[in-house]
Amino acid sequence: MASSFNPQPNHHYHFVTGRLAAPAMREIVSALAQQHGFAHTIGTMPITVAALMTPRWLIRQFAKPEVAIPADATHVIVPGYCETGIGELSDALDIPVICGPNDCRAISEWFGGKPLKDDFGQHDIQIIAEINHAPRMTVEQVLQYASALKNDGADVIDFGCDPVARCDRLGEYVAALTDAGHRISIDTFDPWEAQQGIAAGASLVLSVNSSNRQQAADWGCEVVVIPDSPDDEKSLHETVEFLASKDVAMRLDPILEPIGSGFAASLQRYLNCRKRYPDVGMMMGIGNLTELTDVDSAGVNLMLLGICQELGIHSVLTTQVINWARTSVRECDAARRLTYYAVKHQIPPKRLSQELVMLRDAKLRPYSPALLQSLADSLKDNNYRLFAQDGEVHLLASQLHLSDADPFALFDRLLQESSSANVDSGHAFYLGYEMAKASIALTLGKQYEQDQALDWGLLTKDEDLHRIKRSSRHRN
Repeated sequence: MASSFNPQPNHHYHFVTGRLAAPAMREIVSALAQQHGFAHTIGTMPITVAALMTPRWLIRQFAKPEVAIPADATHVIVPGYCETGIGELSDALDIPVICGPNDCRAISEWFGGKPLKDDFGQHDIQIIAEINHAPRMTVEQVLQYASALKNDGADVIDFGCDPVARCDRLGEYVAALTDAGHRISIDTFDPWEAQQGIAAGASLVLSVNSSNRQQAADWGCEVVVIPDSPDDEKSLHETVEFLASKDVAMRLDPILEPIGSGFAASLQRYLNCRKRYPDVGMMMGIGNLTELTDVDSAGVNLMLLGICQELGIHSVLTTQVINWARTSVRECDAARRLTYYAVKHQIPPKRLSQELVMLRDAKLRPYSPALLQSLADSLKDNNYRLFAQDGEVHLLASQLHLSDADPFALFDRLLQESSSANVDSGHAFYLGYEMAKASIALTLGKQYEQDQALDWGLLTKDEDLHRIKRSSRHRN
């Protein structure tokens, strides 16, 4: 959505929309004008769907007396679809032109949204992304995987060694990774593997406990310290004291336990560790929760990153092996930005970013039943418009308004109508595709917009808008 807008009471805003959205636009803007005290007019353009407008098309239309901009207007507000080419439009009209949201029903939020401070997006938690069983891959495969993880937000690539077989080519892998510009950690308890990785350019080794701390003193490399067993805090302290006496750089990981195996107690150990070592770096390995819990990983990652942010744990180790955690690195990247901003400004991480609102949408914007019927009554062509709200899919065209909770039943009813001659194979495929999206939106509580991709947060993939492109070509 467009950034939030701060209206001024001495301005006259001319809102531009299409015929389909005009009734809703009048209702919404009228209420906002009373609230904020600005003057306004609504410019209904000779086009059904506002998404089909382009700045060049608008320039031609504004030259027509019937849709000309009022002389006392101080600003023109156009749909967000017109963002490309907005400068050309503003120059041609010689009046400030503002891009609003794509959907007129989001204007209320656009008017009242609070702008983020300039530091949103900053973070101080390092993401260490593990490549599990890396020696089982070729060097080229490891390089490709590492590149993808880095693009998703990983700061360090963790080379996960095989616990049952030594990696004799470890130096070759690490050298290739460092030559490609990656920062590397080695995940092993084997001192030989650790030394090989460090010699090839690795800057961090995890993990170290009483079994390998003697050798770690000679590595000249930062290490992650863990207890000998998760509930053995004494062993963690002993290893910390030994390595500190040898001036070894370290970060501490008391080990996060899965739910059912001491999860709550392990969180308490992180708190204890931070209190005992307030100035020592810490790391949390979060895969024990994301990989071992039957739940989508995004919310889990956000909660864990929130704990880390409040405790000053400035690195996390994550994996994305199991399918429900396949985007954990991207989720952690979004979560660390949300939690950093929330903790710094002492506010909840709400209305800052919707990247992690993936399953359901933050807010639905349904039309009122009366307004939906008004839209149906105003249509003059046989092009189909779809809406999903109130538990049903609505199909509108000229002299047609059908609705049903079952898309199959809705299509059967359409075929029984006299207008069904308009339903050729192309229309059938198109309607089937769009009604499937609408049905998914109803099931999950998502906003459905015809010809627009459903919003899956950071996983959203824009659609090509094939119907809109064809309609635009035919119109021009």
